[in-house]
Amino acid sequence: MIFPARRSLFTLKKLKFNMFLIVGLGNPGKQYEKSRHNTGFVVVDKANLEFQMPNFKSNPKAKCQMSKGQIDGKTVIIAKPQTFMNESGQAVSALANFYKIKPSNIIVVHDDLDLPSGEFKIQKNRGAAGHNGVQSIIDQLGTQDFIRVRIGIAPPEAAKTNADFVLAKFSKAEMEKLKKVMERASEAIKSVVTEGLEKAISLSSKFKCQSSNQCLKL
Repeated sequence: MIFPARRSLFTLKKLKFNMFLIVGLGNPGKQYEKSRHNTGFVVVDKANLEFQMPNFKSNPKAKCQMSKGQIDGKTVIIAKPQTFMNESGQAVSALANFYKIKPSNIIVVHDDLDLPSGEFKIQKNRGAAGHNGVQSIIDQLGTQDFIRVRIGIAPPEAAKTNADFVLAKFSKAEMEKLKKVMERASEAIKSVVTEGLEKAISLSSKFKCQSSNQCLKL
């Protein structure tokens, strides 16, 4: 995909307040598909289908795959950086700068070892907490004032986590729980765009899956 050459000042100002950027974090390449660290990719793939958005297309200038469409009349870009996790901010910054998207309209979806598998949280203006992809975005944007959808991947307390754990693929049981989380997370992401952050936060705070058929939804 190639960026349009010129836009009017009025159009750019309008886009800044009406456009949302949803970014799923992960690593490109088949070897990383369905790994825990690619949770962001998996979730935005599901969201893209749920929102009936166009198929992802390569955007070399922004170093990402992206889909651009509408949700209830609001323009939305869903992007998957192709820079590898630690440089995710390059793609986010390129898209935000070109489309004049303010940080508060950026939604970043990523894996989180501080949350148990089967849970997710939506928060804003929060530090990276050791997540290199999130830290890259903070560094490139110069702010942490964006929305994060934190998808839990933490194992039971007795299990040890390390880089191998994060880069390994989901177990069958984990994937079944993730399917339920993806459904609720997609609903919450849409809610950010259409109803506001507070409604989305309530959807995430009232959800927990112990297994694929034991999910608490309040």
